[in-house]
Amino acid sequence: MYARVWIPDPEEVWKSAELLKDYKPGDKVLQLRLEEGKDLEYSLDPKTKELPPLRNPDILVGENDLTALSYLHEPAVLHNLKVRFIDSKLIYTYCGIVLVAINPYEQLPIYGEDIINAYSGQNMGDMDPHIFAVAEEAYKQMARDERNQSIIVSGESGAGKTVSAKYAMRYFATVSGSASEANVEEKVLASNPIMESIGNAKTTRNDNSSRFGKYIEIGFDKRYRIIGANMRTYLLEKSRVVFQAEEERNYHIFYQLCASAALPEFKTLRLGNANYFHYTKQGGSPVIDGVDDAKEMVNTRQACTLLGISDSYQMGIFRILAGILHLGNVEFASRDSDSCTVPPKHEPLTIFCDLMGVEYEEMAHWLCHRKLATATETYIKPISKLHAINARDALAKHIYANLFNWIVDHVNKALHAAVKQHSFIGVLDIYGFETFEINSFEQFCINYANEKLQQQFNMHVFKLEQEEYMKEQIPWTLIDFYDNQPCINLIEAKMGVLDLLDEECKMPKGSDDSWAQKLYNTHLNKCALFEKPRMSNKAFIIKHFADKVEYQCEGFLEKNKDTVYEEQIRVLKSSKFKLLPELFQDEEKVLSPTSAAPSGRVPLTRMPVKPAKARPGQASKEHKKTVGHQFRNSLHLLMETLNATTPHYVRCIKPNDFKFPFTFDEKRAVQQLRACGVLETIRISAAGFPSRWTYQEFFSRYRVLMKQRDVLGDRKQTCKNVLEKLIQDKDKYQFGKTKIFFRAGQVAYLEKIRADKLRAACIRIQKTIRGWLMRKKYMRMRKAAITIQRHVRGYQARCYAKFLRRTRAAITIQKFQRMYVVRKRYRCMRDATIALQALLRGYMVRNKYQMMLREHKSVVIQKHVRGWLARRRYGRTLRAIVYLQCCYRRMMAKRELKKLKIEARSVERYKKLHIGLENKIMQLQRKIDEQNKEYKSLLEKMTALEVTYTTETEKLRGDVERLRLSEEEARSATSRVLSLQEEIAKLRTELHHTQAEKKSIEERADKYKHETEQLVSELKEQNSLLKTEKEELNRRIHDQAKEITESMERKLVEETKQLELDLNDERLRYQNLLNEFSRLEERYDDLKDEMNLMVSIPKPGHKRTDSTHSSNESEYTFSSEITEAEDLPLRMEEPSEKKAALDMSLFLKLQKRVSELEQEKQSLQDELDRKEEQALRAKAKEEERPPIRGAELEYESLKRQELESENKKLKNELNELQKALTETRAPEVTAPGAPAYRVLLDQLTSVSEELEVRKEEVLILRSQLVSQKEAIQPKHTMTDATILLEDVQKMKDKGEIAQAYIGLKETNRQSPQDYHMLNEDGELWLAYEGLKQANRLLESQLQSQRKSHENELESLRGEIQSLKEENNRQQQLLAQNLQLPPEARIEASLQHEITRLTNENLFYEELYADDPKKYQLYRISLYKRMIDLMEQLEKQDKTVRKLKKQLKVFAKKIGELEVGQMENISPGQIIDEPIRPVNIPRKEKDFQGMLEYKKEDEQKLVKNLILELKPRGVAVNLIPGLPAYILFMCVRHADYLNDDQKVRSLLTSTINGIKKVLKKRGDDFETVSFWLSNTCRFLHCLKQYSGEEFAKHSGTQFLEIMVNFSGMLEHETIQGVSGVKPTGLRKRTSSIADEGTYTLDSIIRQLNSFHSVMCQHGMDPELIKQVVKQMFYIIGAVTLNNLLLRKDMCSWSKGMQIRYNVSQLEEWLRDKNLMNSGAKETLEPLIQAAQLLQVKKKTDEDAEAICSMCNALTTAQIVKVLNLYTPVNEFEERVLVSFIRTIQVRLRDRKDSPQLLMDAKHIFPVTFPFNPSSLALETIQIPASLGLGFISRV
Repeated sequence: MYARVWIPDPEEVWKSAELLKDYKPGDKVLQLRLEEGKDLEYSLDPKTKELPPLRNPDILVGENDLTALSYLHEPAVLHNLKVRFIDSKLIYTYCGIVLVAINPYEQLPIYGEDIINAYSGQNMGDMDPHIFAVAEEAYKQMARDERNQSIIVSGESGAGKTVSAKYAMRYFATVSGSASEANVEEKVLASNPIMESIGNAKTTRNDNSSRFGKYIEIGFDKRYRIIGANMRTYLLEKSRVVFQAEEERNYHIFYQLCASAALPEFKTLRLGNANYFHYTKQGGSPVIDGVDDAKEMVNTRQACTLLGISDSYQMGIFRILAGILHLGNVEFASRDSDSCTVPPKHEPLTIFCDLMGVEYEEMAHWLCHRKLATATETYIKPISKLHAINARDALAKHIYANLFNWIVDHVNKALHAAVKQHSFIGVLDIYGFETFEINSFEQFCINYANEKLQQQFNMHVFKLEQEEYMKEQIPWTLIDFYDNQPCINLIEAKMGVLDLLDEECKMPKGSDDSWAQKLYNTHLNKCALFEKPRMSNKAFIIKHFADKVEYQCEGFLEKNKDTVYEEQIRVLKSSKFKLLPELFQDEEKVLSPTSAAPSGRVPLTRMPVKPAKARPGQASKEHKKTVGHQFRNSLHLLMETLNATTPHYVRCIKPNDFKFPFTFDEKRAVQQLRACGVLETIRISAAGFPSRWTYQEFFSRYRVLMKQRDVLGDRKQTCKNVLEKLIQDKDKYQFGKTKIFFRAGQVAYLEKIRADKLRAACIRIQKTIRGWLMRKKYMRMRKAAITIQRHVRGYQARCYAKFLRRTRAAITIQKFQRMYVVRKRYRCMRDATIALQALLRGYMVRNKYQMMLREHKSVVIQKHVRGWLARRRYGRTLRAIVYLQCCYRRMMAKRELKKLKIEARSVERYKKLHIGLENKIMQLQRKIDEQNKEYKSLLEKMTALEVTYTTETEKLRGDVERLRLSEEEARSATSRVLSLQEEIAKLRTELHHTQAEKKSIEERADKYKHETEQLVSELKEQNSLLKTEKEELNRRIHDQAKEITESMERKLVEETKQLELDLNDERLRYQNLLNEFSRLEERYDDLKDEMNLMVSIPKPGHKRTDSTHSSNESEYTFSSEITEAEDLPLRMEEPSEKKAALDMSLFLKLQKRVSELEQEKQSLQDELDRKEEQALRAKAKEEERPPIRGAELEYESLKRQELESENKKLKNELNELQKALTETRAPEVTAPGAPAYRVLLDQLTSVSEELEVRKEEVLILRSQLVSQKEAIQPKHTMTDATILLEDVQKMKDKGEIAQAYIGLKETNRQSPQDYHMLNEDGELWLAYEGLKQANRLLESQLQSQRKSHENELESLRGEIQSLKEENNRQQQLLAQNLQLPPEARIEASLQHEITRLTNENLFYEELYADDPKKYQLYRISLYKRMIDLMEQLEKQDKTVRKLKKQLKVFAKKIGELEVGQMENISPGQIIDEPIRPVNIPRKEKDFQGMLEYKKEDEQKLVKNLILELKPRGVAVNLIPGLPAYILFMCVRHADYLNDDQKVRSLLTSTINGIKKVLKKRGDDFETVSFWLSNTCRFLHCLKQYSGEEFAKHSGTQFLEIMVNFSGMLEHETIQGVSGVKPTGLRKRTSSIADEGTYTLDSIIRQLNSFHSVMCQHGMDPELIKQVVKQMFYIIGAVTLNNLLLRKDMCSWSKGMQIRYNVSQLEEWLRDKNLMNSGAKETLEPLIQAAQLLQVKKKTDEDAEAICSMCNALTTAQIVKVLNLYTPVNEFEERVLVSFIRTIQVRLRDRKDSPQLLMDAKHIFPVTFPFNPSSLALETIQIPASLGLGFISRV
């Protein structure tokens, strides 16, 4: 691979090319190939023989700092800026100490408050280049070095200087804040709209170009908060007021006034459209696209108001500005060549005079005349029209310049600091180097200022370079850099350009031509920087540091003098308008007077850094100074200020002249880079050692070039040894104290060596991997080939064997086939022969028969023919005779015929004939219908029988299954039934004990209720009386006030005082009575609630039952079981007057118990009655239908009998238990191992587990047997018809019925000759025969079904018998287990179950030995059953544990009842029965869990327990939350005493103490965690012991404290994961050392420390989860923000590092069991960003994968990461712009936040879940180390 170089190009400035042939010394031509593939011969300069500059490796392209490039030259800088600007959309780049800012001409989202917060506190090299980074560096150095700072912003018009300065000021205002409530930072920012409106204008290059320079000093106090500001302006372009070039505008304020002319307050200004005024229409472009001048006017006025400029002054300013516009419209008429005049009553001049408050005639006169003063006389001379117009324009410029000064002065007054300024940061927004086609006085001054600034910049850069070398203690030589002092001397030295210009201005006949000749004579051919143009005698050329500039001498003198006639100024000073004279009052006191201001830009030095006192006569002397002299003085003052501060440089670059967004014009960029000094900085850096690495960074980067033996413990020595081997020339590098310095090109050389080494290593790795893969592939193919061969050979052998078998089988088949064919052919021939014989013989017989038949027929025919002939003869004779007879008879017949026809017409005759026929038809139809009905009924009976059979079969099968499962179901139900029955029995006993005391307790309650009601009624009466008294007193006071007159004023005062005292007494009495009444009402409500709810037994004397619960009575405590009993003797020893409350509580408790027992008794009685009613109904139904309900009644009766017997047994057992309890009234009654305990435990664990299971099984089996008998017996007693119907119903489908019917029809067709015997068509007989056949078929099916049913019944009986046997075995096993100890029972039952399963397995194995499938199915069912048994065993274990807990509760209740009964026994009974009392052992003294302290000791308590308490000692030595417990016990005792004031005082002191501690030590995580834990514990105690209401009332202020804990904890988290911090490929030299950097190990250690501290303090686990979640969110957010703002972080290797670090954090969460805290989810954006760095980024599929993967990142974040992605090695590739566009297109429909950075200050809502304490308060001991000896336990 050949080297790549840069060659000059006229279009692109520099082009990249690659060498095709190595260069050898002496070659005159280089063979190159351009990037587009074109070959080129590049000729070297024969004189210099300089080679083209080398191109940097691609890995270095896009660096944040241009000085980090290996090859430092112009093309490398230009290319790096272009790549960052076009490809990565990055507008900022460092160039050493300079920030290069390229104007994007587009609004970018990189200036929000989140970005400011991200850069705040960061070192300059840690983040991507930004204006905020420069501002932060200045702010940090001001605070660290106690030195003032300056930010110098320069560049061409339109490069973005003003915007950069504005953002820098916004940064200071946001970061520092204001030291007062005056919002100074807002005022500083508000000055921008004002200055832009009066000092900015539209030019051809910029729509908002600053036409003046300004230096803003932002003042800070000792805490570095903004206290004020001061502004200095330079070189205002006054000529713009009277003249604008094409496509340009005047200052914005004029157009804002014209746009707002329609406002009512502006009517008096008589303004109009901007095209109306001469001063605003010359440019021909009065409107700026996208800018609303009227809206901008509103902003300007608001800014003026904010800065304290009143509305009257604002209107005065607008009045002067309007007057300037009208002055520009004043026209002059020439009288002759030397004089002119103003037209009479000229409207523009009239308006101007009205607005300015001056006389029209006087102003018109002095506009056309001037005064000449000599030593003796004064002349008034008319002037020409041209001079008059110039004088008018000069006056307009002068007025505007003074107004500009006045506004700046008032802005400075508004921004003036009220307190002493400690330090400041100055922001210089000044014009850059300018060169145009025609350059005049303005460009000369601008370039002069840039020469001074460039000199200061060069000196500062040189100074920093030399300081760096001296700091690192490396040998250095003086760097030769360009010094522009000769150019400055040419301009400002004695006899320089400015000096000659001022001298020419003093000459009476001075002109531009004479001044040019003086320049030529003085400097031409004497100064190398001064030249004369060839074709001009009125211009000169100066070689500036940036370029040669040709200046036209025309207008220099006029602009330098800028003459304004004093008579016109005097007229304005005499104005009646107050503001106008103010503009000229202090004119002589100002250092830059307006009488000699430049026609270009006016320098203002109103407030210099070192103001000097004015001497007498100084003003008149300075009044004669020229513009050049003033500008030179102000520039010197500026240089003094800058030299006294630490400068920071921002160079703004304009990328193109057309304002196209993100378009880079190389020519224009190179011009500005040369002009702004960036390339000079590069040259200075390149002259020394531009590349610098720390030893650790060098070692990390080039470790690959070292061998293991080269690596030493000393990194510095290791790097030295390696460099000596790699680079032979020792002049190419130097070793400093902390860094290695390289000359230009050496880093690229090292990168090449590293890349070659990595490439060789990659080739070796690829070679090895490929060989391993190929060997692996070969072995896999060989193994596959052997396997294939084995299978193929086996297949071939099997095919051959199959062929042999097929051949043999084919021969056998052929044998049989041939035999079959021959036999078939023989049979066919035989059959054919027989058929032929039969046909032949039949044919012969038929022929013979036909012959005999013909002979017979012929004889018959002959017989009949002969007879016919004889008859024919006889007939002819007979007809002749008959004819005669017919003739006669016909006549007689006709007569008879008429009579017959009449008779034939009668209907009755036909009826008689057809009566018999109709009856016969109806009879036949009836028979048909009956037969159809019978057929349908038979079909229905057949289907019903079939359904009945199937249902009964399924029912029997289901019963068998239920029998199998009944054992498990009954076993699980037994425990519940027995426990309920036992509790019923106990409740009955309790009912028996409490009934005796019921009546007396009810009487007491009624009596107490009656007394309470009586007391309430009396209080109500007193209340009403007091109200009436109060009203009457008020009325009396009112009446007396009316009657008293003025004469009794003194008496009125005395009586009024006395009445007020009486009224206060009455009110006090009334309030006391109200309090007493409310207290009694509360007591009555409490007693009523206790009677209804019976919550617990209250302590004696308490009024607030909820707040005095003992800790061992709480449902959340876990103290010992005898704690309740320990309190009882104490109650017995209390005074007798407190027994009433104890009796009442006991009475209420017993009354509730009695009511519960009565309810349960009533429910049991109702259940028994319901059972009896069901039995009676069942008996009645049994009489009606005995076979159907027999089974259910029998089951109910059996179950009732069993329940009654069990009830008797339970009663006996209960009696035994009562005897055991009453006989042994010892302390060990309720202890484990006591008789009562053992009896209850045995009952609950043995009998209740198995007894009911077995009984339910027997009952269910009996009922099933009875139901089966009842279902079978009716079948034997049914009639044949019923059996027939059942058989028909049991036919499976219609096919069987159809077959039966077809069979009947076939049998019926055998006797067709008998059809006529039944009826005419034989249908009835056919139906009868079919019915008989169906009966036979159904009867046969019934017999088969009956047999199968009997077989199934026998099998079910066998199963029932086996179940009974198994039941007996289980009962025997149960009996054996009950005799065993509890530990051995489970083992025995398991052993028995294993034996049973083994036997059953062997049995079924033998049974299914012949059928493996059935055996397999049996095994599967067996496994399922085993799993079910295991689940049931777990359920039973849970039930046993639950029953044991219930047993403990019951034992405790029994102890309570015994003690309660003992309390009611009189002392005499105790003496008579000494065995009965229960002597429970107790401690020396019992405590109630309260602490008592005196009121005066409250402050001491707070001081010792809160203010001076050290959390570490408490956390290590004492129980967690001890201060909270102590405070709560104190509050509890005060509440116990009903001392509300004491409670309130202690709570207030506690809250204030905690707040004070947190305010003092809020930065200490241990303190915050400690008090967060104790505050939570205090609230939980309030809620646990005092109820919801008291906790809400007392804990509101504590919750306010706890809400603030989340913010306090947030400040303790780590601001970034250091493992994500780059190792520094090209890290800039940071201004501050990275001593605050965290590594991943330190983060883990810090997290472990936080977690251990919180655990030691006993913090609630839910709170720990929330704290960890918040910390992880901040870690993820800050890290992702750093990633988005650091280009060097966005690489593949950094993505891998981030993922590793995140995995370590996840591992920490797993170790601490915090994975469900939601902390991992907060890292999801960071994880996805790391994945985005590692995935492929080329194809559309990759884009789709990225879009679906990065759902936690916003579109802006995804695009930002892709833009910032930077390859660290040459093996990686950059992300193409087209790919980023594809991502944007795919994500444009996603609706997410446009914000780039995550909100690192976001705090999740904090919840404090209730977590009761398990600690008994009475067991807490107060250690002496706390110094709380003044409190005592109660």
